[in-house]
Amino acid sequence: MDIVVNEELKAYIDPLTADEHEALERSILTEGCRDALVLWDNILVDGHNRYGICRKHDLPFQTVQHTHFSSIEDVHLWMINQHLGRRSVSDFQRGVLALRKREILAERQARAPEPEAAAQMAPTASDDQVESTAADAPPPTPLKNREAIAREARLSSNQVVLIEKIQKQAAPEVVAAVKSGTISINAAAAVATLPAEEQRAAAMAGGDELKQAAKRVRESKRKPRKEPASEGMAEDDELHMLRARVAELTAENEALRLQVAALQEQ
Repeated sequence: MDIVVNEELKAYIDPLTADEHEALERSILTEGCRDALVLWDNILVDGHNRYGICRKHDLPFQTVQHTHFSSIEDVHLWMINQHLGRRSVSDFQRGVLALRKREILAERQARAPEPEAAAQMAPTASDDQVESTAADAPPPTPLKNREAIAREARLSSNQVVLIEKIQKQAAPEVVAAVKSGTISINAAAAVATLPAEEQRAAAMAGGDELKQAAKRVRESKRKPRKEPASEGMAEDDELHMLRARVAELTAENEALRLQVAALQEQ
């Protein structure tokens, strides 16, 4: 059987670091490929790194069929759930996976027939079929809001918002930087608000420049300093000061007049 590596499925997998790949390769060369690769028909579902190493060194491996999938969407959801449960998956990648799961479930729900139509279309189950149908797992619950997505990814709702912003606005170079851990989710979301060319330039300059770019974005969004008084307000202030000075001089003149009068009476 010719095994097919689906690139869209492969994209769900965070690549191993050089050290991790070397350790896995050394283990397989020493002990062989002990765990079977998981297939759906001829599509590789689990074991991409092991498959690549075995092909590289022309080593034998075993496969096992996953028989519970009914569509490629089921494969996607299975892979997403597998990776969401792994501790090694980064916060950013968990957010991306949960958002993708939301999309798949929403698309599936949109295509689903109305309950009454589904009941009319469904064949009558025989006695032999009832037991197996009851054992089937219920369909996954759609992720209808950010709170549900955050729970699925074990993140905060704010982190989900930032990851959505990165997905929609960030240049590929910035996405690569946050995936690799060069910059944080917060910093990447800030940089993503810049024009695409500025994002690429910062990413090409390295992690320090990306962090500085994020800092500049944050500083520019701080509350602006109080604007200077308008021209009309300045004129009113000047008029008020002139009137106060006139009143002060008037009072001084009155005091002098009284003093002169008193001297004349002596």
